[in-house]
Amino acid sequence: MSATTSPYGSSSGRASAPGSESRSGANRSGLPGGYRDRPASREDWPPRGAVPGGPGGPPPPGPGRGPNRTYRGKRKPRWGRIALLAGVAVIIIGVVAAISLYGYANGLDKDIKRTDAFSEITNGRPAKTVDGALNILIVGSDSRDPDAAEDKSNAWRADTLMLMHIPEDHKTAQLVSIPRDLYVTIPSANDAACSSGSRNKINASFAFGGLPRAVHTVECLTDVHIDNVAAIDFGGFKEVTDALGGVDLQIDQQITSIHKPYRVFKKGLMHLTGAQALDYVRQRKQFAQGDFTRIRHQQEFLKALLDKAASTGTLTNPSKLNSFLKAVTAAVTVDNNFSLTDMALQFRNLRSDNLTFITSPNLGGQTIGGQSVVVSDKPKALALYKAVAADKMDEWMTANLPKPSASAGK
Repeated sequence: MSATTSPYGSSSGRASAPGSESRSGANRSGLPGGYRDRPASREDWPPRGAVPGGPGGPPPPGPGRGPNRTYRGKRKPRWGRIALLAGVAVIIIGVVAAISLYGYANGLDKDIKRTDAFSEITNGRPAKTVDGALNILIVGSDSRDPDAAEDKSNAWRADTLMLMHIPEDHKTAQLVSIPRDLYVTIPSANDAACSSGSRNKINASFAFGGLPRAVHTVECLTDVHIDNVAAIDFGGFKEVTDALGGVDLQIDQQITSIHKPYRVFKKGLMHLTGAQALDYVRQRKQFAQGDFTRIRHQQEFLKALLDKAASTGTLTNPSKLNSFLKAVTAAVTVDNNFSLTDMALQFRNLRSDNLTFITSPNLGGQTIGGQSVVVSDKPKALALYKAVAADKMDEWMTANLPKPSASAGK
């Protein structure tokens, strides 16, 4: 037992043995004779005669008066001091935990693969109009090579393009899906004017100049300044889904996958593993609306992932959260300025209920130059992207999105 100091006097860690008196008959502890034959304890202190109102002691204070008012013979606990010490302890623990988590997030930040998504993009780039708002281009693909050389960049294709707008208050987010077959003007170079180049499917921008050309093309299309880029490897999202224990998706109609092992997806709610979910959101040829249905399924898949992470304790369970974050960072490539710690701090309250999924306004599919393309509805698209750039999406959604029906949720 180590030496301690207590309000009851100092102790060497050993209690005096009964009868351990000095030659003069005084107890070594210095206690009065009535206490000399047993060790000191909390109940024995202070000695009789020292307590107000005790034998030989001063008279007690009046009822409710004085700092040492007794309650059934014992000193009243100093709850104010105890609460203060407890509060300080909680603050210290919180600070230590925050530092630890920040260090952990920094470690994840260093593990994320990065790419120069804005290489040479200078000429005609839209200005950032609202400092607090963020616009993130999300690119979904089955490949992980956004840094491929221009002559080999067509090896990296985008199956999904989403422009994620986060308003200045960081309380909601809107994700605008851009059809990969949208017919647009692709600039002739990463630093070329928007009016240069040729018309083609927006997906071809990757073949012409890699990820930077795709970013430049989207900025030319929307006139929205892109702050960050996140390229998602949907193949890697198999591990993300499995880290959450799978997801539940509502299947529109029964289909058979066109990819091996030719899975059958039955109409109704299905629990899907990572491999099954990825297979499902890749299907498009079996649906009447083709790529538009696939876009919707991808949106539903991302929403289901967020719902599962928030509803199963993943965000509050260190082990589950670690597996989830490790899988996410392995599946994502981001631009050089992307900060995971900043994103986690600023958008920690975002949930799927705060997300709105929108498809870029279009006139549907047409055949142009012998190829099937999607034609933009220019007036409506212009209004949408102006709202994004000006951070006025609440106004746009009120005016353009259908109101929930009275029977919704019943």
